Amino acid sequence: MSDTSRLRPPVTTDTAVRARDPLAPTELLRSLTPLLREWLPRQRWFAGKGRPISGFALVSAVELLPLDGRLGGTGLLHLLLDVQQPGVPPDCYQLVLGTRRLLPPALAPALVGHAGVGPLTGLTVYEALYDARLATLLLERLRTPGRTGPLRFSAESGVSIPSGLPPRLSGIEQSNSSVVYGDTFILKLFRRVSPGTNPDLELSLALARGGSARVAAPVAWVEALGLHEEPATLGVLQRYLPGCADGWQLALAAVAAGEDFTGPAHALGAATAEVHTALAGALPGAVLRRPQIRLLAGAMTDRLDATAAAVPALARYAEGLRGAFRDLDRLSSSGVELPAQRIHGDLHLGQALYTAEQGWVLIDFEGEPARPLAERRRPQPFVQDIAGMLRSFDYAARHRDPAAPDAADWAERHRAAYCAGYAERSGHDPRDAQVLLRAYETDKAVYEVLYEARHRPEWLPIPMAAIQRLSQPAAR
Repeated sequence: MSDTSRLRPPVTTDTAVRARDPLAPTELLRSLTPLLREWLPRQRWFAGKGRPISGFALVSAVELLPLDGRLGGTGLLHLLLDVQQPGVPPDCYQLVLGTRRLLPPALAPALVGHAGVGPLTGLTVYEALYDARLATLLLERLRTPGRTGPLRFSAESGVSIPSGLPPRLSGIEQSNSSVVYGDTFILKLFRRVSPGTNPDLELSLALARGGSARVAAPVAWVEALGLHEEPATLGVLQRYLPGCADGWQLALAAVAAGEDFTGPAHALGAATAEVHTALAGALPGAVLRRPQIRLLAGAMTDRLDATAAAVPALARYAEGLRGAFRDLDRLSSSGVELPAQRIHGDLHLGQALYTAEQGWVLIDFEGEPARPLAERRRPQPFVQDIAGMLRSFDYAARHRDPAAPDAADWAERHRAAYCAGYAERSGHDPRDAQVLLRAYETDKAVYEVLYEARHRPEWLPIPMAAIQRLSQPAAR
């Protein structure tokens, strides 16, 4: 059961801003429900695709600009909304909606729908982040810390956030939505909301306060208070890094040009080591002993079995792959204890930006969004991050042609350079933890097989090449 299953508080509305009965929760949902049933499943960040929406429950509604046509006719509504679907716990989503009588042609891509019932009748509802005026209002609210109903806006002390920065919606939309302000800041709004501090805020704030140059420093953030047992992070405003390129695009360009990328790979390994060292010093760690290691191996085995049942192409390799997890289980019986710490949690080449001034900077510390927040905040062996990056080099090598004869050699050279850079900076070579590294890399490749089979079947040969390699007995 996900963390969001605990988001069942009484509905909160911002009575300080709005106390009008026509916008009471039941009435507001009457206007929005027909629109959201159609609009939500089309959003890339909506995780419930493929299942019907059975209903909505309002967790919180805050009217940041009046919705009744005052102040120039544009309204701004912040919602936390439970989305109910059969067979799964409800998920809570954050929506930021604008309202107008008429939507200008420039905002046509933002359309949610035209309200035909309830208190919003006659208003056009749209995604507010497309609207420069409303996006600017969000930045202005972050510039002035304080409360608006259940929303708490906070800013890092000593940081000046200028006004008047022009907003633009980021074209890179995944599980969240982002707005860039000038070339100075980027606001990331988390769409799926869970109780607790999001690791993207927690870890990047710890790194920045520790003086790390390997992170885009947070300058402000917004949380929801009083809706569940602890505050929930809704969004983070961070330094924007103009003129940067992400590691995925740089690696692909190197592969396409037949160029060597081992120097940047080595430097990226060193940067990863710096981040791990800083996180280990800033936040509490843990030790995985026999029970925890056995649970880890068991969970990996369960994921393999479920994927083999869902993807027939994997089944013939399943027994060989189980060997990696059996070796991990046997490791637990030898009395080995594994140090664990806070890690990135979803590290790959796309999560690393190269800048002329700072070198490599790691971004998006929230971990794998599909996993429960409590799990993402748990200390893990640092090798988990290494395995994710090694798989990313393999993807880059095979992206253009999964069967390219030189793909395996390119991937291996750059994987080795990355590990060498990590070892040089940290004093710990990830390749020395061969059993653990192989288990994590196998688990990641199994996840990739399921993802590609469901979403990008034309990419399935990429992880399948790794599956063939990893299913062979490990060298002793």
